[in-house]
Amino acid sequence: MAKAQRREIELLGESVEFDVRHSSEASEPRIDVDIHGVTVVVPDSEEVRPAELLSENAAWVIEKKRRYDGYREEVPERDFEEGAVFPYLGDDCEVVVERRPSSSVVNGYFRLAEYHIEETSLKRALETLYRRKARERFEKRADYFAEEMGVEFEQIEVRNQRTKWGSCSTTGTLGLNWRLMMAPPEIVDYIVIHELAHLREPNHTDSFWSLVAEHDPKYEEHARWLKENSVKLIFSDEDL
Repeated sequence: MAKAQRREIELLGESVEFDVRHSSEASEPRIDVDIHGVTVVVPDSEEVRPAELLSENAAWVIEKKRRYDGYREEVPERDFEEGAVFPYLGDDCEVVVERRPSSSVVNGYFRLAEYHIEETSLKRALETLYRRKARERFEKRADYFAEEMGVEFEQIEVRNQRTKWGSCSTTGTLGLNWRLMMAPPEIVDYIVIHELAHLREPNHTDSFWSLVAEHDPKYEEHARWLKENSVKLIFSDEDL
């Protein structure tokens, strides 16, 4: 996906900043509004006027933007120091720094290798651990559900996206956001199932949602949790 272009428009008397992203994975233009702001996603193959799309959906955009502006006030304060607590698969884990060959998650603690922090920073060491554990879990769960669903994926990319939890390319690459490791396990599974389902059904048709429901009967509840709690999965101010 190409780098976003920041623009500004007036909608219903309110000045709104928005990004424009061109995506080879998008089948039709859409507007994404979340805690990070407003983004117009445009398929590479189409000529779309983002300002017109926003104006046509002004009331919806403003309503969602105001809701997420309120969510921003709930962004957790993160202290990147020993003794701080961060979520891991839905549980709170305390950060411990110690002499050890590698960082790990053990019995409710992020046990970070002292040498890694000295070479980089506690924040970088913690993010690196999240990413490593994310790859382990994403690959394990994707292998499991792919077999259950009768689909095959090419590879998994652990991504650092600000506005998406997951994606599935036409070549079978699953892109999954490492911040999902801060959510409960069932939320991770929902996103994995959602993206794998695109290998059978590229668009969000009734058949697509039926396939998702077959392997995650509570998918609507999980999607709602992610929408309402995405603010809790913010790792640092750089995510905003």
